[in-house]
Amino acid sequence: MLKNLAARTGGILMALALGLAPAAAADKLTVLLDWYVNPDHAPLIVAQEKGFFKAHGLDVELVAPADPSAPPRLVAAGQAEIAVSYQPSLYLSVKEGLPLVRFGTLVSTPLTALVVLKDGPIKSIADLKGKTVGYSVAGLEDALLGTMLASAGLKPSDVTMINVNFALSPALVAGKVDAVIGAYRNFELTQIRLEGKEGLAFFPEEHGVPVFDELIYVTHKDKIGDPRLKAFLAAVEDATIYILNHPQDAWEVFVKANPKLDDELNRTAWADTLRRFAHAPAALDSGRYARFGDFMKSHGLIDKVEPVSVYAPTLP
Repeated sequence: MLKNLAARTGGILMALALGLAPAAAADKLTVLLDWYVNPDHAPLIVAQEKGFFKAHGLDVELVAPADPSAPPRLVAAGQAEIAVSYQPSLYLSVKEGLPLVRFGTLVSTPLTALVVLKDGPIKSIADLKGKTVGYSVAGLEDALLGTMLASAGLKPSDVTMINVNFALSPALVAGKVDAVIGAYRNFELTQIRLEGKEGLAFFPEEHGVPVFDELIYVTHKDKIGDPRLKAFLAAVEDATIYILNHPQDAWEVFVKANPKLDDELNRTAWADTLRRFAHAPAALDSGRYARFGDFMKSHGLIDKVEPVSVYAPTLP
């Protein structure tokens, strides 16, 4: 991870304010990731390493955050141009008054899941009655779980929620909880297997939760007309098509840039994630955003549903 993000981005902004190297600075973009580099970010890494960003006239800096909650706020504050975020989080950001909008999609299906041990007593969601469920972040995960429970005729009070922070798989494998909500299906199932167990996943979108984009690109709403955004999405699309056409070559590019990720967990996650990347990152399913806004409001996570254009305007 790169340190002192605020200082670095502040330096960039100062250079822009002083008018230094205007031609180069005009094409420069700082992209804040949502987490440390992992296969979810494959199109970004491949676009960087294969020169797709450069081919579209961009000089892109990818920054892994020290605090995963910080990137959207830094973009809202003008300290970077783009952040990788989550569709559900976008509604909360708008509710808070942050001037953020979605302009593209990275992962176009949910990754989060409800996971149990395959050899345990839970074979269906109905079997969760009287059991414990571990979670990391309150709010959205409560809403996801509550909807999934309702699909099996259960209520939230039928389970006991336990905050396990971000140690979802360890808590499940150690028997501290009977299930976990918020586990990424492309990572946790493999992590559980590597720890000597097998996991069983229940997918929110198959149990009453509207389909949503797991990972999206957000920017400041005042930048929606910036031509660099279109160039960025074009480069990411080129990289995504390259990954789909040449998955092994793309993997080698990815791990050459990130050698510490060359292990079984990330190799398996790579294969499990490829089909979930948005093939057309700029495309917008307005109905999907409207439906999920209604879902957020119905669970009290937002006070009102704004028009889709407020959350996800079309690039001019």
